This record gives sequence, structure tokens and C-alpha cells, in this order.
Amino acid sequence: MSDDVNRQVLLAERPKAKLEESHFTRRDVPIPEPGDGEALTRTLYISLDAANRAWMSPVATYTKPVEIGGVMDGFTLAEVVRSNDPSLAPGDIVECMNGWQDYGVAPARHLHKVSPIKPLSRWLSALGVTGKTAYFGLLDIGQPKEGETVLVSAAAGAVGSFVGQIAKLKGCRAVGIAGSDDKCRWLTDELGFDAAINYKTEDMTPALRAACPDGIDVYFDNVGGPILEAALFQTNQNGRIVCCGSVSQYDTATPDPGPRGVPGLLVVKRIKMQGFIVMDFYARRQQAESDLAAWIVDGKIKVREDIIEGLENAPAALIGLLAGENTGKRMVRVAPEP
Repeated sequence: MSDDVNRQVLLAERPKAKLEESHFTRRDVPIPEPGDGEALTRTLYISLDAANRAWMSPVATYTKPVEIGGVMDGFTLAEVVRSNDPSLAPGDIVECMNGWQDYGVAPARHLHKVSPIKPLSRWLSALGVTGKTAYFGLLDIGQPKEGETVLVSAAAGAVGSFVGQIAKLKGCRAVGIAGSDDKCRWLTDELGFDAAINYKTEDMTPALRAACPDGIDVYFDNVGGPILEAALFQTNQNGRIVCCGSVSQYDTATPDPGPRGVPGLLVVKRIKMQGFIVMDFYARRQQAESDLAAWIVDGKIKVREDIIEGLENAPAALIGLLAGENTGKRMVRVAPEP
């Protein structure tokens, strides 16, 4: 990384089917100057999330679509370089939305200062957006009770791996769905899941019946599509479905139709099905950070990070994430930790 150039990864065109590296381009521009009430930050890590793919669509989600020729959006962890606001000082570590570039400028009120714990990468995995998504989605929307069965898809990914571990902390049976035997073994042997299903090799309906003999009380859905449908039919009366994402439907020109059983099964079984965005709960973010940090220190939650080196490798790293290459939280290291 040059000290006088801001490298940027841009969206060159909107993908109509699977994402390819040709959908991105790069440019070098001068490092921006912060204005009044703003801070200049240097990107340390970029979070890679399935949502990145959804943001490339022309359809607005909970954020505006990335513009053609615009810097690719992304959650980031950054170091303050210069500040024109008294709330921040050079050297502070902040969560922000720098996107895929070396440097960013934003109003100080949009930057969330975090403690400089090591490794700082924890602020993009267990303590950051990822860990908080699992925490609030499961506990506030799923509301698991001791003895219940919690099923989570994409369980070997960033959010899913924490959902299952938190479910175990709450006295639940945790069942994960993943895409390889190695990932399934990691879930059961290292993270303490009670069972794991390889959706690529197993017939989902009988596999769910075997892994969830008492049915499903909480399903934390990260994938949508046929897996959501299979889980819906096994969900118990008064079950809860937490809708976090639909990664199986993002990177394709032919998304599957909506799952059968909606709204019929929701009515008959009185199932609650609710989507959420983690920012909905940010008024209580310190509570989540405190709980997650304590569980990590006590060894009750294990953290696995999949760190790709170099801003230039962000496009390939995102494509790999969408293909299920990662185990744990995937991110890109743009600059060394201070």
C-alpha cells in the first residue's frame, strides 16, 4: 500500500448471473482530505459478506445499490489518520463503511470507536457485525429456550458458526447445515454442535428428521431457497424462523421460487417468521460486545477467521465466499495492524 495513493476497487458492471472478477475494476486516486467534523481513516480489514453481492443489484436493499463506477461497499475496520472532530484522535480504531479502498473520509458521528484489543480482526468477526448478527438474531428474534432445537444453515460460515455456539450456551440442541463433510466435522468436533448435515450429499427431509427428532423450534436461515422450505415443514408449532439472508439466491440469474408452505404452515403452526438487520439493535451493541467478549475469554465460543491478504484479492475472495470456500469469518487484510 502506497502512502500517497488511495487504491480503490470499483464495480465495473452489474452481474446478471454469477459474479466474476471482470465485474470489478481498479483505480488509484489521491488520498482524500477530511472536512469539518470529519475524519480520514486508513482501512485495516474489509469484511466479506454475502450481502456484498446483493448490494450490486440495482434494487435497493437496506442500503443504496453500489453505483456503476463507484467504490464497492463493505463494512471495514480502520485506523483514524486525521480528525477534524474532537470525538476522535489519530490512532483510534473505528468500525465504519470505508468500502473497498485504502482510505476513506466520513463524518465522525458515523464512525464507531472500539477498544484496541488484539487481534483487531475480532472486531470484524466475533465482536463486530458478524457476532452481533448472530447474537441479536438468535436471542432477540429466535428467543431460544433451554431444551429446544435450534437449526442453522450456512453453519460453518461467519454468522452461522456463532449462532450454533450461542444456542449451546443457552442449553439448546444445535444442528448445523453445511456444504462439506469437513465442515460438518468441524461443527460437531470443535464447536460442539449436536449434529450436522451436509446438504450437498444428504436428502434434506430425512436428514432433518434424523438430526432434529423433536422437530425444529428455531431455524436461523442464512440461505433461503429449498433448505428454507425443508426446514419450514419440520418446524414445530409456535416455532420461530429468523431470516438473516438468502445467499443461495444472490449469485444466480435464476433464483428459486419462494418456499412452499408460506403462508399456510405459518398459520396452521403459528410460526413466527421475521427478518432483521443487525443495525436495528445497535442501541444495545455494548451489551452484545460485552457478552461475546466474556464468552470468548471463558472458552465458550471459539473463533475461526479466514483472512485473505491484499485489497487486490477482494474480488476473488468474495467470489470464493459465495461458492462456500470459507470456514468461519472471511475478511481481507488491507494494511497491517498498528
